Amino acid sequence: MNEEMLSLEKNRTWKLVPFPKNKRVVGSKWVFKKKEGISGVEAPRYKARLVAKGFTQVEGIDYNKIFSPVVKHCSIRVLMAIVNMYDLELEQMGFLEDNSKVCSLKKSSYGLKQSPRQWYQRFDDFLLKIGLVRSNYDNCVYMMKRNEKVILYLLLYVDDIRIACSNKQEIQKLKMKLNGEEDTLYEYLERPE
Repeated sequence: MNEEMLSLEKNRTWKLVPFPKNKRVVGSKWVFKKKEGISGVEAPRYKARLVAKGFTQVEGIDYNKIFSPVVKHCSIRVLMAIVNMYDLELEQMGFLEDNSKVCSLKKSSYGLKQSPRQWYQRFDDFLLKIGLVRSNYDNCVYMMKRNEKVILYLLLYVDDIRIACSNKQEIQKLKMKLNGEEDTLYEYLERPE
């Protein structure tokens, strides 16, 4: 729980404000998960995540648009074929949350219906800002180009990323940009969950 609270505070996810008299407040709860380790190799890990009770939200009052795209399955297969054909490097990244006051969210929180859409929009803006180009055929496929030639592919599926490139240094540069984003937009894991 401490790790989750530190992460939420570090990312300035909320600010404490007086309880609003004329507004609905979406509550929150802790969700606990035990991830079994590998016997004799890795100890079990325990995770805690603070999530909003999105099931209490009312459409039109608490949220409007919630659609968030994911990469198409055919795009994943095409990328795997390209990786195989050109012997590219392929890496995966994963996304690393007083009764008189309430937390006013400054950023989306797990559990809210609009969170996936807002996260996608923010991630998309960031990728475009750092020079990647979004595919015209799949909103979750991005390419980095040099001299009109694609040198790196990035696929986004919810909060999982696949990056393919012939040059491992290019992948590391991209990871550094992602990790260097001021609000810790994305933290990569060497071993996905």
